[in-house]
Amino acid sequence: MLDGKRFPFIERSNSLGISSTMQYLPITLVYRNCSLEVMALLDTGASINVLPYEVGLQLGAVWAEQKVPVQLSGNLARMEARGLVLSARVAEFSPVLLAFAWTASREAPVIL
Repeated sequence: MLDGKRFPFIERSNSLGISSTMQYLPITLVYRNCSLEVMALLDTGASINVLPYEVGLQLGAVWAEQKVPVQLSGNLARMEARGLVLSARVAEFSPVLLAFAWTASREAPVIL
């Protein structure tokens, strides 16, 4: 069994140039035969994982093929979202399946 692993807080700036230090985690997402490493925001209060539209497209997912609607809340409540299951791997840990709300938003971060 693997021991735990620590990840540093990362400073990020938004489109307005405002910086903040947040809990981001490097994670590799896999859909079918495509993989992509992204930085995911760790939101320990989130009830659902969120995948931005562009990341889903980069993984080869097709919006029209995803038939399960998902209702988001908060600042994403007005955005359409559909369920998408991906394999995810952090560092050298074993991959796991994660269900995401694949949102039509192009500005949302990957949220875990």
